[in-house]
This record gives sequence, C-alpha cells and structure tokens, in this order.
Amino acid sequence: MSSMPQVTPVSASPGSGAVAYDRKEYEHEIIDNITDLLAVLPAPIAAALSALEAEAERGGLIEVILDLGRRPEARFQDHEVFLSEEDVTREVMEYVSERVGHFGDDNRAGIERTLHRISAIRNRGGDIVGLTLRIGRAVYGTIAIIDDLIESGESILLLGPPGVGKTTMLRETARVLADDLRKRVVIVDTSNEIAGDGDIPHPAIGRARRMQVPTPTAQHAVMIEAVENHMPEVVVIDEIGTELEASAARTIAERGVQLIGTAHGITLENLMMNPTLSDLIGGIQSVTLSDEEARRRGTQKSILERKAPPTFNVMVEIVSRDEVAVHRDVATTVDAILRNAPVKAESRRRNEDGEVAITTADDARRDPTRPARAPRQDDPAGRSSRREIVDITTRQISRPVDRVVEQEPAVAPAAGAAPVLGSLPKGRGTVAKPLRLYPFGVSRNRLEHAIAALGVPAAIVRELREADLVVTLKNYYRRKPQPLREAESRGTPVYVLRSNTGTQMESVLFGLFPNAVRAVTRPDAESGDAWDPDEPSGDAVSQAMFEAETAIGTVIEGGPGIALTPQGSYVRRLQHQMADRYNLASRSRGREPNRRVEIYRDGAQ
Repeated sequence: MSSMPQVTPVSASPGSGAVAYDRKEYEHEIIDNITDLLAVLPAPIAAALSALEAEAERGGLIEVILDLGRRPEARFQDHEVFLSEEDVTREVMEYVSERVGHFGDDNRAGIERTLHRISAIRNRGGDIVGLTLRIGRAVYGTIAIIDDLIESGESILLLGPPGVGKTTMLRETARVLADDLRKRVVIVDTSNEIAGDGDIPHPAIGRARRMQVPTPTAQHAVMIEAVENHMPEVVVIDEIGTELEASAARTIAERGVQLIGTAHGITLENLMMNPTLSDLIGGIQSVTLSDEEARRRGTQKSILERKAPPTFNVMVEIVSRDEVAVHRDVATTVDAILRNAPVKAESRRRNEDGEVAITTADDARRDPTRPARAPRQDDPAGRSSRREIVDITTRQISRPVDRVVEQEPAVAPAAGAAPVLGSLPKGRGTVAKPLRLYPFGVSRNRLEHAIAALGVPAAIVRELREADLVVTLKNYYRRKPQPLREAESRGTPVYVLRSNTGTQMESVLFGLFPNAVRAVTRPDAESGDAWDPDEPSGDAVSQAMFEAETAIGTVIEGGPGIALTPQGSYVRRLQHQMADRYNLASRSRGREPNRRVEIYRDGAQ
C-alpha cells in the first residue's frame, strides 16, 4: 500500500465541497544543498550570500545572477539583494565555470550530486558573459495535492510558467512511484535537472533510474530507447518542447506506459494554440461541414475539431505552489473548449494547515483561435452551438442535442413547470401576449389549424418586423430569399420544416410549448372534449424521449445497439429524429403494436 497521503473527507460546512489529504511529517521537508553552491562562488560573493542567515530569506532564494560588468545579485521570491559593490569580472566568470560541470549544447551545467542548474550566456565569440545559478531543491511531499492522480496510472501532463515548481513536482512524482508504489520508473533527464549533474543521480529521485541525454536534440530518441531497452512501467520526461518529442510521447503512451511529463504553458489553451505541442492533447484540425449539418449545429461550415485521442489523459495546470487546476478528461475538455461550452475544471488549493480543498466549477473557456462573440439574440443563454457536451465528471449526456425539428426552437416552461432548454422571447408565449409567428412559404391555414388543435398561445402575423420567429420550408431556406436574410440580420429565429404538413407544424409547436401540449393532450372529462385513448400522453412522450436519450448516451460511449420500448408511430418518429441529431443510425423493427426503434452506430450493424 502506498505511503503517500490518502484522500479523506474533512469536516466542513454543508456544500463546501472541501476534501483533505492526511498531512505527513515530511510534507515540507526541503533539501537544497546550498553549501555546495557556495563552494563554487568566489569567497567575497559566497560570504555575502552566507550572511543572509534568516531562514525566510534563505528558503526563498531562487537564483544568483552573475553578469559581466554588473554587480552580482541574489534573487528571492519577492525581492533582490546585491551581493557586492564590485562589478563581476572575467576572472569571476572563469572561476565559477571551472568549478561546475561541463556546459552542453543547451548551455547548461550543474554541480555533481546536487540539483542546482547553472546556465550560461555567451557572446558572439562563444565566451561566457553571464551566469544564472538557479537553486534546485528536493521538496518531499509536494505532490500530496495530486497523489490520487499519480496513483491512478493515467498519463499526466503538468503545465505552468517557469519557476512555479513543475520540475520539483516531477522529481517527487518519480520518487513516490518508485519507492512507495514499487514501480519501474525511468527518467529521461535531458538537462540533468531532475536527478542532478554527474553520473550518480541525486537521492531525491529514490529508486527511479535516470537516463542522461547526450544532446537536447536527441531527447526523443532516448525516450524511445528507454521503453525499448529497460521495460519501464512509468517514463518521466521534463520539458517536452519539440514535435519529435511530442511524437515520441504518443508512441510511448500507445505502448501502455504511464507518462508523467511537463511542458511550458499556462493553460490548456496554450497547447491548443501551439502547433508543435498540440498533438499532446490530440491535435486540432479544420473540418468542413455539409450545409445541413452546419444548420443543425447552428455554426459556420468550417469548424475546428480534435484530431486524435490525447497523449495525456489528465492535465494539471499549476497555478502556484499550493494551487492547481485539474482536467481529468483532456479529450472532453478540448471538445468543450472548441465548442465554446463551459468546462468543468477541478480546482485544488492547499491551505497552511495542509488541508486540500477540492472544488468543481464551470470554467468559461472558449476556443482560443476564435474571437469572442456576443450571444445570439435567439439564445439568451449564450450558447454558441446547438450540440450539447458530454459531462466530464459523469460521462453522461447532460441535455438533449436537439428536439424534434431542425433549427431547434428555444422554449421555456410555464411558471412552476419542469425546466426546459432555452427560453421564449421575454414576455411572450402567454395568453395575454401570444408568440408571434411569421410563416414564409408555409401554409397559413395549416399552421392556424395546428395552433388551434393544440391550443397554444401563438398568433400569426403578416409583417416580418412584428414576428418573434419565422417558420419556413427547407427548399426556401436553402435559396435564402430576401425575407429570410432580413430575419437573420435582425436576429429573429428561423425554424425550418422538412415538409409543409400539419405534423411538422405540430412538432414545432410541441417543442415551443411542451407544457401547453401536455395540458391539452388529456383534457378533463368534464370538458366533454373528445380524447383518443391511443394518442400518447405528454408524460408518456417525455418518458419515451428520456429512454431514447439514455440509449444514445450508451451508444456514443461505445456500447452496442439498443432496442427501445415499443411506441406508436408519432413517438417513434420523434425518437428517430433525436438519434439523427446525434449522428446515430436508427430503424424501426417489429410489427404493431410491438414495433420499436433500435438505435446504433452507423455501419455497426
């Protein structure tokens, strides 16, 4: 059993959503080997740095800067301190360079068996004119905030700006996986920053094995070599930054090896905009939709979609040393961002007492390659696409994609009724203020008959400027005559019927006024109105559509085709249309009264 901190509920007020990890004694144990760094500095500079004995200052030291012709400087978390009044000379540069390791092609060196990184700045002649001595620390317990993700076996990508602690967390992850979980861990250490300089790795990586890289350009080759030669269960990689490395990471992930890696970037959107690294989250490609599909989605014909499954299943955005944002399903998150839909990100914050509070909230992210746009006038909720997104946490379809007609009508429930998607124009859809329909190319008499038959609060107008919505036919909509172009420019919703029939018109009204339709489906016996017992009730229709929606969710998740409960012809037609909105195939099978709809993936049967 792992000795890492375990997830346990904390005592919190109802609804707080706080979750804590049992804090261990070693959680903030820090090993920084400062004395080894002082040994490579000239005596006056080392003495000045040693004089900073305050524990707060010493613990906050980030790096020491030596620039030719300038005063040496120590940089802390929130301030800087000059270490000498004398400028740095070439002799100082040579003194330090001779006492550290060999500078590689990436102009990086180290101090043997420490985690410090020394980076050089050279002039055009190749001479060193600047040195950055960055402090490397082994912080034990730093991954307590994400230890449940590490134990899950999923491939994890850590994102964050420089200096936020990505490499420190990566080093501790390797140690915990190797020592506590007893896994075979191989570290591909390109710049010797994870396990330190020299042939003997730093104890901070535990039993994990380290493979050094002769030159940064060969990192991808060493990644593949690690899998082929050493049979690891986990491969740890720091700073995936090239297309070859991204491709090698995908190759490793496809072989069933857990990947733990880092990349420079603040958020997931940074990777989506990066053509080099976007393959880590599945890649982005432009797709051209057909006219019918574009109208069905309510989008333009050319859209962006994810190209392939992501290399990393989980992404952790490191906001600060004690706060991270977790995307447990990168594929679904990317799909949601590309559709400008809300993203459910998991936020984790560690308090001073070690308690980690976990909250989940809708993160209003959007496709970073598109400019922000205002909500459609016919869509007060601001949804940019008619297709809804699978819930990340439950993997269930949260709402129906479309209702029973093309160009989904926006509807709202009457007071006290069950909530329904969308809303009618404000103040409309009541007996006092009926919804105003403008039929274009549609039989006015049939539409009036449908309104009267269902008893819905709607009225037909003769002027487009008075209409709340327009109803037209498919062939008219394709030609886009002037009235329809004017309606779209005004932001007036346009609903398209497949045929000029009363059934199609009733379908539109059923979507617009579901509660009104339920009210007239079963009139009271006292009213004396005729009622056909074979006609389904509103509740029966709702249950049948819910059953179809549940079956669609199962099939989308990869399940087999599902046969629904036998229904009448009207309900079967609605179920066929719902399956069509999800791009699934459906067919009716059996004989009346046991004829039913079967939903399956196209080509699966």
